[in-house]
Amino acid sequence: MQQRVSPRAVPALLLLLLAAQPPSGRAYPLGDEAGLGRVFDGIGGLSGGGATSRLLVNYAEPYRSQILDYLFKPNFGASLHILKVEIGGDAQTTDGTEPSHMHYENDENYFRGYEWWLMKEAKKRNPDITLIGLPWAFPGWVGHGKNWPYDFPDITATYVVNWILGAKQYHDLDIQYVGIWNERQFDVKYIKLLRYTLDKFGLERVRIIASDNLWEPIALSLLLDPELSRAVDVIGAHYPGTTTLAQALKTQKKLWSSEDYSTFNDEVGGGCWARILNQNYVNGHMTSTISWNLVASYYEELPFGRDGLMTAQEPWSGNYVVESPIWITAHSTQFAQPGWTYLQTVGHLTQGGSYVALTDRKGNLTVVIETMTHDHSVCIRPPLPPFSVTPQNATFQLKGSFASITELQVWRSQFNFQTKQPSFLEKLPPVKLVNGSFTLNLSEDEVYTLTTVTMGRKGRHPEPPPSARFPKVYKDDFNVRNPPFSEAPHFADQTGVFEYHANLSDPGAHVFTLRQVVMQRPVTWATDADQTVSVIGDYRWQNVTVTCDVFMESVRGGGAFVAARVDKGGQAVRSAKGVFFWVFTDGTYKVTNDLAGQTVLAEGRAGTGAHVWHTLSLTVQGQSASGTLDGTPLWKNVVVPTPKNGWAAIGTRSFELAQFDNFAVSAE
Repeated sequence: MQQRVSPRAVPALLLLLLAAQPPSGRAYPLGDEAGLGRVFDGIGGLSGGGATSRLLVNYAEPYRSQILDYLFKPNFGASLHILKVEIGGDAQTTDGTEPSHMHYENDENYFRGYEWWLMKEAKKRNPDITLIGLPWAFPGWVGHGKNWPYDFPDITATYVVNWILGAKQYHDLDIQYVGIWNERQFDVKYIKLLRYTLDKFGLERVRIIASDNLWEPIALSLLLDPELSRAVDVIGAHYPGTTTLAQALKTQKKLWSSEDYSTFNDEVGGGCWARILNQNYVNGHMTSTISWNLVASYYEELPFGRDGLMTAQEPWSGNYVVESPIWITAHSTQFAQPGWTYLQTVGHLTQGGSYVALTDRKGNLTVVIETMTHDHSVCIRPPLPPFSVTPQNATFQLKGSFASITELQVWRSQFNFQTKQPSFLEKLPPVKLVNGSFTLNLSEDEVYTLTTVTMGRKGRHPEPPPSARFPKVYKDDFNVRNPPFSEAPHFADQTGVFEYHANLSDPGAHVFTLRQVVMQRPVTWATDADQTVSVIGDYRWQNVTVTCDVFMESVRGGGAFVAARVDKGGQAVRSAKGVFFWVFTDGTYKVTNDLAGQTVLAEGRAGTGAHVWHTLSLTVQGQSASGTLDGTPLWKNVVVPTPKNGWAAIGTRSFELAQFDNFAVSAE
């Protein structure tokens, strides 16, 4: 019996000499004699659902480009094949709102937000990247005031098709796939009408994914309705737990995990991602997996903080962190491309773990092996149980058209959870095959790529600046714009949309402002607040002064606020607490302990009105708060027991037009 030793106990060269010995015992075949499996469609990341790339755009160069390289540059980092983005709908969709290209029915603007920019940057690095759009929410006019986009399917379809046309006309971006409505009930009539509308506008090449939710009931609907089946090209399921259903397989459609991962991006999360990428195909025949989210570039205290493939949440410092999921992604993306084909000979290892193999049908072969064991209950949706894996010697026998391969390049990642000294995407010496066979000594929590491809590499940029907290003193008069973006730096809209605005007919001091522009409650995806709010700053701020000029445009029922210690955002924004200093167009003011305005701490007359600029200043020290209006004390020493800390914020009483200028914050 040939003796084999743990790879950690011998030099890499000796390991590979052992691997080249003739196999003994069971061998895992890797061949194409019985044909091939499904066509590989690629691995991707999702920007949106929502506002998950919000802070990325505010990074200065060269750091912003470095982050983008780690995500999209081929043979450098994650080398993603797919970028999926949210079609902004003016509503809260997990971590913030993303602006729509049509706030109103007669309004079109294809330069709002940052998804256009992100798609162009991805395309610049990888011209072959696949682009996907999916709506989470819709402007209120699409649903005619109802929280339902399907009552007027022709309007909804035209709205989505306009976004696709605008992507091409204004940004030269070809959208290849479009979805229905994220994680919500689908409508058969709408899907058919969307296909008709796409074809009507010459977009036959744009394919439809449905339903970005569960395998059922869309799979059964496709089997029962031939017209619907002709309209849908891909069944997209979210968080399928690496499994699929028989009905989905019967459709003979492409099967994608069109949203997956959703996990804190430390090493444990990277291990979860390694298992998902392999076993989505081994167990579920899924040919594409898309990570939510692409990059954790939003305030960490928002829901699902740091759930991206990497972290970039400090544009003020320039710091970012290249996390383990980047290199785990590279194990697949750098060594196989969309259009390659899975071998039928894929599966599980007898002592735990899995392996997949792909070919370009031109003689190239890539094998990816994972032996992840750690408790991945952190894989949030759905939780995956720990897997039992023990050290093992795995022999692989190349057959068919691969039998003549004599050498494979080797890349390895080791998580080393116990020693906490991981290594990722480490290049090892090539392995020499004997009679088409090689043996690996596999330990727990490893990922191997063995490939004929020689182009892969672990890209590196210089270390970014060190992490730093948000500046204690921060000002923005909105006069210096942040092209090509419509939002001011660091403001994270949680309900409503706050955009740059130019009062070109106003020769006064407020020519350039920030304006809340959503005037009707959107067709929502999450539980948006009834008020609009945009947060900024350091969640740990306690003692702080927030000052801002406000201009209320709604004559009746209008109101605006500045706030401190705002403790919630994202899907929980409706229940946010803090210190909110409101003024209203009826001449009154109010101080509340919550965004909803239910817990009133003080109120009275203020003399405020519409179409007049007022300066609000709020100071919170310990458990005491005071406020001034236009430089004059209006209320003081209001007791504020909770919360103890949170962001600064601005906002409005309802979905109404209001402008903000000369924002300033000073924290101790």
